[in-house]
Amino acid sequence: MLSLEIKNLWKSYGSLQVLKGIDLTVKNGEVIAIIGRSGSGKSTMLRCINGLEPFQQGTITVAGHKVERSAASLRTLRKEVGMVFQSYNLFPHLNVAENITLAPRVVKGLGKAECESLVEKVLAQVGLSDKVDAYPDELSGGQQQRVAIARSLAMEPKVMLFDEVTSALDPELTGEVLKTIAELATAGMTMVLVTHEMGFARRVANRTVFMHEGRIREEGPSEEIFSSPKTPELQAFIAPDLK
Repeated sequence: MLSLEIKNLWKSYGSLQVLKGIDLTVKNGEVIAIIGRSGSGKSTMLRCINGLEPFQQGTITVAGHKVERSAASLRTLRKEVGMVFQSYNLFPHLNVAENITLAPRVVKGLGKAECESLVEKVLAQVGLSDKVDAYPDELSGGQQQRVAIARSLAMEPKVMLFDEVTSALDPELTGEVLKTIAELATAGMTMVLVTHEMGFARRVANRTVFMHEGRIREEGPSEEIFSSPKTPELQAFIAPDLK
């Protein structure tokens, strides 16, 4: 069964065409890595999937819901799709537990006991059970990003989107965040990751998609993509990582 289906997706900003006929399917439990140079349309595609960006042509269906611009449609969509950004976007005046439970309380109407149980569960998933009462400025960048992941997990999404979640972190902190994502993959979470971590994409993603100038230029099983790239563009892109 498909978790995500994109058909003939076109997106422009004024005269600048950013996405040029994207077709992509993601099965339940699949982990897809999206790679490519800056400006190739990777993050824009992710934002279209989550309804953050309108698009001019094509269709996107996520967890059985067609992405449309109505407020009701977007509310339904965001119950099913979690998204973690480069910046953690945590509320600085709320502690970890409050950051995590804000959406479940408001959107799903969960009570206090349910919220406490939920916090315990998702913080265990990201390895931060001891940080329930901490505030964002008391956490490292890697810990803040893991709280952001926990906050998305708290909505029990069917699909998780990650947009360059380690780009602002140093190597040590990057490792702890990637470990958390790898564990989610092992547990069967459906994920689409825009990443510049080539080794991680090769190791964890079932498939890797290479975007170039607004199009999917090449895609396939991750090991195959990295060991024998077929297009000159992909060969040039991953050449430094093959040395």
